[in-house]
Amino acid sequence: MRPLQAKIIADLHVQPTINPEAEIQRSVEFLKQYLINNPQYNSLVIAISGGQDSTLAGKIGQLAINELRASQFNMPYQFIAIRQPYGEQQDEEDAQAALDFIQPDKVITTNIQAATDAMTRDLRSAGLVVDDLSRGSIKPKMRMIAQYAVAREHNGVVIGTDHAAEAFAGFFTKYGDGGTDINPLWRLNKRQGRDMLIALNAPSSLYEKVPSADLEDDRPQLPDEVALGVTYENIDNYLEGKSIPTSDAEKIEQLYLTSQHKRHQPVTIYDTWFYNK
Repeated sequence: MRPLQAKIIADLHVQPTINPEAEIQRSVEFLKQYLINNPQYNSLVIAISGGQDSTLAGKIGQLAINELRASQFNMPYQFIAIRQPYGEQQDEEDAQAALDFIQPDKVITTNIQAATDAMTRDLRSAGLVVDDLSRGSIKPKMRMIAQYAVAREHNGVVIGTDHAAEAFAGFFTKYGDGGTDINPLWRLNKRQGRDMLIALNAPSSLYEKVPSADLEDDRPQLPDEVALGVTYENIDNYLEGKSIPTSDAEKIEQLYLTSQHKRHQPVTIYDTWFYNK
């Protein structure tokens, strides 16, 4: 195993193999315990895109709420799924299939197009270019504003979808989809998440589709693997301690090192990792 590989695996707590059923229940118990220990909250909130990660985290969230309601009779627990397309979503059919699978207690739709376009116009009027990549960063931040507005009105906790196969590279928008309260998929790679959806009897279309953040207007449905420059197959193998082509291992390690700030709280004078890079 490469020296940095062992550190990355340890930092992200990835296991070489999992029992999907056990990890499902582990995540469910994690969410349940959080709400039990924080009685000021009685709702779980998540944005559902129609992809593998939000489908899995959403299903786990609804299962947690179902189990809490069965045992905590005096608490009005609920699970809220939020649909947040930009205009019309190309894979809306997948998003609806995910909702059918999850069976959320409540569905709220907050279309982010008007807010994103208004922010773009305002920034451009201030002299900024706001290119396609910038707009791709604005969109998830607009989504997070809405998610926390929903959570605030429903005494809710915002669930994130971050997992090891994306966390290693900081493959999320800081203070966008990276701005959440609780991440039940943390520690899992992409393959393990897929195995958990299979164990949950999810429609195969939801975990066999090509993963895409779908943030760029000029390159809609851009595959994550193209954006990352390495396949999830090799990322998962690396995170499980296996050997992969040297060029891919070096790419993964470069992404890990350059994205460290995205896995860290805002830097203070006491953060020695910043000085020792």
